[in-house]
This record gives sequence, C-alpha cells and structure tokens, in this order.
Amino acid sequence: MIDDRRRKFGARLALLRRTAGLSQRQLAARLCMVSGPATVTHNEISRWERGERIPNDWLPLIARALSVPLADLERAAAHARGDITAPQPRQDVETLRQLLATEDLLVPVPTRPGGRLGAQAVAVLAGRVHGLRLADDVLAGQDLIGPAFRELGEAARLHREHTFTEETGRALLVQVGELAQIAGWIASDAGCGDHAEQAYRLGISAARQAGDRPLLGQLEGSLAYHWSNNGRARDGRDLARAALTDAGPAAHPKTRALFLDRIAWTHTRTGEPQPALTALGRAHEALSADATEEAPQWAYWVSEDELRVMDARVATELRRPLRAVPLLTEVLATYDPTHAREIALYRSWLAMALADANEPEQAAEQARNVIAGGVASERIAERSRVLLHRLGAFAEVPEVRALLDGYDHLLRQERQ
Repeated sequence: MIDDRRRKFGARLALLRRTAGLSQRQLAARLCMVSGPATVTHNEISRWERGERIPNDWLPLIARALSVPLADLERAAAHARGDITAPQPRQDVETLRQLLATEDLLVPVPTRPGGRLGAQAVAVLAGRVHGLRLADDVLAGQDLIGPAFRELGEAARLHREHTFTEETGRALLVQVGELAQIAGWIASDAGCGDHAEQAYRLGISAARQAGDRPLLGQLEGSLAYHWSNNGRARDGRDLARAALTDAGPAAHPKTRALFLDRIAWTHTRTGEPQPALTALGRAHEALSADATEEAPQWAYWVSEDELRVMDARVATELRRPLRAVPLLTEVLATYDPTHAREIALYRSWLAMALADANEPEQAAEQARNVIAGGVASERIAERSRVLLHRLGAFAEVPEVRALLDGYDHLLRQERQ
C-alpha cells in the first residue's frame, strides 16, 4: 500500500507537470535531453506520480524542466520520505537576539574606542541601507535576515563607539532608524515576529533622537502594520493613527499616503469598514497632492499602483470581490516580474477574492501559482495556508481537489 505522504507528493508532481502543459511522455523527453547518459521513461514518471517512488536523484532536473524552485521540491520530497526534522534556530536570529538584548544600543560606550567618524562614513552606510531595501524587492526575508541584522549591528556599533559632530550624529541616527525599519520588515517576513518588533522599537528610539518626524511615523506605522497582522489589531489601529500625527503636517505627500494606507488596513483588521474606506480615499488624495521637495528615499516604492493594491486587499477582506478582482488583475498584468514575493502576495488576495466570487477553478489556479512559487517568505507560507483552508469549501471541484491533495503537507505541518 502506498504511504499517504508519497501519494500526496505524487499528486503534487502531477499537478506541476500539468501546470507546465506537459504530458508524461513530454516530461520524460525533456528530462532525457538534460540528463546526459541517464534516461527516464514516461512509465517511471507515472510511478512517481502514483507515489510508488520518490525521484530523489532527479529532483534538480525536474525542477529545471518544470521551472519550479528546487528547494520547494526537495522539501516536499523530504516530507514524503518522512525524514523532515525540526528546523534548527538560525544563527542570524541568535545574533539578533544578542544584539537586541542590550539595554539601549544607542547609548555610547564611555571610552569611544572607534575614534572620529565623518560624514563620508555615514554616506557609505546610507548607500548600503538603500541597497538592502532594493534587495528586499527581489529577495525574501529568509534570504536577507542575516545581512540585514549584521548591518544593523554595525550601524549601532558605529554610534556607540565613535565620536562625531552633532550633524553627523543626527545623520547616523537617521540611518540606524532606516536600517531598523527594513530589518524589522525582513524579520517579520522571515517569521521572526518578536525580533521584528524589537528592531522597530530600536528604530523608533533612533528616529526620535534624530528629530526625524516622518521617519518616526514610518517606524511607528511599520510596527502598527505588524501588530495588526499578528493578533493586536486594535493596538495596531491606534498606533497607525498616532504615526500619522507624529509624522507631522509637513510630511511629504507620498509618506502621508503611506501612513493613511496603513490606517486603512488596520481599520479593516478591526472590522471597521467605513473608516477604512475613508482612509483609502484620503491616501489617494494625499498622493495626488503637489510636493515642493523630494520624498524620503525610503518612500521610493509608494505609487498609485500600490495604493490600488491596498484598495483591493481591503475590498477582499470586506468580502467585496467584484471590486477586488478587477483591481488586482489590472495591477498584476503590469507588475515587475522580478518582485516575486509581492506578486505572490497579490495573487493570494486575488485567489481569495475569486473564491468569494464563487469562481473556485480560477481561485485554485491563482493559489497554485502562489504556493508553487517557493518564495522563502513566512508571509507567503501563511497566505498559502489561509488559501488552502478557504478553498476547502470547494473540495468537490476537481481543480481544487488536486490543489488540496498536492499541498496537503502544508496543512499537516501547521497541525504539528
């Protein structure tokens, strides 16, 4: 009798093959083309898909032939073999824990062993901070958490161990705050929520000391967003409102739009539709306002398309799919394909809206694209689980049944 885990793996492999538009014979031919002297027949592929065998040695070539992440296939195969072990704590997370254990990372050490720090060193740090932001556009949290917190530790060390002019000190605090914000976002994406909150709090302290009100609003808003998605919806709503106030009336229109966007989301999470829709309207108005100066560099990504995504997310959460589906479809049609995590997240909301619109076949197709992408993000993993639970209501639909069978191991992991 075939083990259930192996059967599920086979069903998933068959689903990936069909998604690629290949028959078993065509997949066998592709594998033979790239395998050198080794050969495989369609009968062997049939055995894999029935769960009779796990194609351990063939996984890299299968991933290549089907254009799917190898890591995703290897995890599924390991589960099918029954040899998945509990993940070991990442060294990066342990480093972060030690880093944030200090009472106040921004308090200078008495001896200041690092000597004098000039403006050029801060400018170099600013370049690395923005480079990390750009990397986050195309890489997921689990890939970036190490570099992010190494940079945060180094920035804090510069402040603690060096002397500098008042102007340079303020600029350095600004970079610590900006770095703490992106590090917190990355930690949250990697599934390290407690450490994300600690990083945000460090950044809030730095922004306050620097007197940078828009940056303070950015960090408070980031923490509010984190809270709203992790069981503290009312606290998140209240902090999001405070972030807009703390940013001040002179904040750039782009940043005000971002802060209002977060307010809209936190009201949505607390089940307050009218304040959420009002905040969305104010966000669009803010973004269209004239500006007399450049926006902060950290707001580079704020755009009308991103606001429309939030419009659609709010509409989906409020169970208004007729509003959400066309918005998300339009944005996804032109979205930068290198931003894999954002595309997967937006597809997940589209899948949910399609399910609410009673279109389970299309919802299953979008959900499969999300899950099969293999993005190393806890946000994607959580959205994948949410989608599978939601689509369980349509289990009798063949496309949905295939999806549920192919990715049942994700729900099993959740229950363990």
